[in-house]
Parts: sequence; C-alpha cells; structure tokens
Amino acid sequence: MSIIKPIAQLLGYILDILFKGLNAMGIGNIAIAIIIFTLLVKMLMLPLQIKQQKMTKLQSVMNPEIKAIQEKYKGKNSDTAAMQKMQMETKAVYEKYGVSQWGSCVQLLIQMPILFALYRVFQQIPLYISQIKVLFLNILGLNGADGISSVSGYADTLNEIYGKSVDWSNTSTAVTTLNSFTADQWTKLKEAFPAFSDMITQNLDKINHMNTFLGVNMSQNPGFGLHIAILIPILAGVTQFISVKVSQAGMTQPDSDNPAAASMKMMTYFMPLMSAFLAISLPSGLGVYWIATAVIQTIQTIFINRYYDKLGTDKIVEKNVEKRNKKRAKKGLPAETIVKGASVSTKNVNNNKNSSTSSSADRAKKLQERKEANDKKIQELKEAAAASGKAAKPGSLADKVGMVSRYNEVNDKRK
Repeated sequence: MSIIKPIAQLLGYILDILFKGLNAMGIGNIAIAIIIFTLLVKMLMLPLQIKQQKMTKLQSVMNPEIKAIQEKYKGKNSDTAAMQKMQMETKAVYEKYGVSQWGSCVQLLIQMPILFALYRVFQQIPLYISQIKVLFLNILGLNGADGISSVSGYADTLNEIYGKSVDWSNTSTAVTTLNSFTADQWTKLKEAFPAFSDMITQNLDKINHMNTFLGVNMSQNPGFGLHIAILIPILAGVTQFISVKVSQAGMTQPDSDNPAAASMKMMTYFMPLMSAFLAISLPSGLGVYWIATAVIQTIQTIFINRYYDKLGTDKIVEKNVEKRNKKRAKKGLPAETIVKGASVSTKNVNNNKNSSTSSSADRAKKLQERKEANDKKIQELKEAAAASGKAAKPGSLADKVGMVSRYNEVNDKRK
C-alpha cells in the first residue's frame, strides 16, 4: 500500500529521535526504545481507542434492540420492502443512542495503516535508526569508507555465507540482511574477510550492545529452542489473550448459533496463538512490540471501561446526542431529542415478552369477573320473572332476560 511507506517513514523518524535521546542518556537499547515508542504511539491513538470502547459499551446495550428488529424481519430476506424497513429501524436505534452505524469501521480504517506501518518499522529497525544503520554501512563500506564491498567478489562470498542470493549493492537490502545474521554467520564473515576482521568486530560489538535486552538479541528469531528468547513468543500470545478478554468484558455474548459467536471465539483464542507462532519466526524486536502493545492496551481498556461504567449509559447517550446536535446545528438541521432512560428502554425490549404475557393474563381475569357478575345479574332477573308466574310478553323484562339467557347458552356451546 502506497500510504504505508510515508507513515512508516514518519514513525521511523520519531523512533530515530527517541533512540538518539536514549543513547545520549546511556540507555540506547532497541528493546527499551520499542517499549517507550509503543507507549507514545498508543497514547497518540488513545482518542481512537476511547471512541472504540465507547462504541463497544453502547453496542452491548443496543444489541438486544437490534436483535429484536432482526427477529421481526427474520425470513424476509427476499422482501425488499421489509429489508428497507429493517434498515430504517436499525438506523433509528443507532440514532437513538447518538452513534453512527459505521463508527467502529471508521476507527479501524484509521488505525490499520498505522499498525501496518509500525509492523514495517519494527521489522526493519536498522533502516530507521541512523546510529545503528551507520554501523552496518561501516562494515559493508557503502558509506564511502573502506569495507568488505571493496573486496572483489564480496557479493558472492556474502551469498554463500547467507545461503541465499541477495542484491548486496542495494543498501536497504544489505543492511536488513546483515541484521539477521546469526553468531555463526558473523564468525564466517570475519573469516572470509580477514583484513576487515577487527573493523567488523568493533562495529558488531556496538550493534549487539544496542540490540541485546535481558540476554535476547532483538534482531534474531527466537526459534523453537529451549532458551530465554522463547519467552517472547509465549508472552506475546498470553498478553494478547488477556488484552482480548479484557476488551470483551461487558460485551453482550452472541448466541452460540450466531455467526458472530464463532468470530468472537476465533478472535479470543486463534489470534493470540497466531501471534505466538509468528513471534517464533520473526525478529524478537517485533515480539517485544506485540507484548508492549498488548500490555499498554489492556491497561488503557481497563481504565476506559471503569470510566464509562461510572458515567453510565444514559449520560454517554446524552453526550453523544449533544455532540451530534452541534454538528446538525452547523448544517442548519433541527436538533434531535435526547433519549432519556436509554438503558431502561433496552430492559423493556428484553422483558417485552414477559410484559405482554402479564397484560394478557390481567385482561382475561377482568373479562372473567365481568362475565361472572353479568351471569349473576341475569340469574337474579330470571328468578324474579319466574316468581311473578306470568308469561313473558314481547318486549317485557322477562322476555329480554330470556333472550340474553339463550344468547349466553349458544355462546357457551360454541366455546
């Protein structure tokens, strides 16, 4: 993507300045720079995360209403008019809570290029941190000074050591390839170019000092061996699992037969496992970035959720609608009505079935009471007419009582 490169260059420039500052303080270490830089980036992206968490909170409240609408139009996918009504009703729910239907998508679209750019920077750190890059250029001799590139056939020798064919005349490719060299490959390099052995050793010592953190070289892949570096992919998976679980706290869990349930389950378990697997075969520095990201995001999510829990759904909705009304006012549109008791309305949706059942029972009870009172009155009139011993004349009270009695008997038989 063309947009990734300029973003990566900007982020790399910031990382370079940060590393120079740390180096000036005597702590010029790649891992420390990655952790601090990740913290800075997450703080800059905090407004986006706040909006995303707010949307998640409101989504858990809106979901019962949206689900009720979907149930209402279930099986009517071929009915265009019904689908339009469903979309209108769904849109009304979002407007009721003062949020956009595409709000969460917009947040992701903004964040994705930044995340991809960060991945690119941390995968190719020597290209962005000038104080490390210059050490590799010293070894290669691509900065105008004497280096191994001055030896005839150096590229073939390097390809033999590396085990693959690489364009060593390309500065970026040469630097990133050397950065991935193992200790054994560095030894072979010094043996292949004995005239530059001391120079290689001096620059390599500085590179290793900047790259090593807690005994782990940030430029090397952890692999599957039983050594301290294996902790990085393990921690990458564990911290991401915790981050996902915390972000899902308070969310309405979809039904097991809902496709969203499978998607959520995959995100909870598959993604952390995938992160751990990738961290094994990628530079340790990238794994440190994933760990730092997951830890920082988990802490941010906890505090954001506590804030919104304390604020309450109704207050969130009120603030959302006020904000929307300001935008509407600028466009000359009338203000929307602020929804009061939004959370209560959701409960009404959830309990709608129970309420309907209760109302039906009350109505049936009242009808039965009126029928019993009516039957009692008719019986009294019949007894009074019988006591008089007179034949019922047309239109008389006794005649009317007989008509009502016959009508009730017919209805009772129908029942």
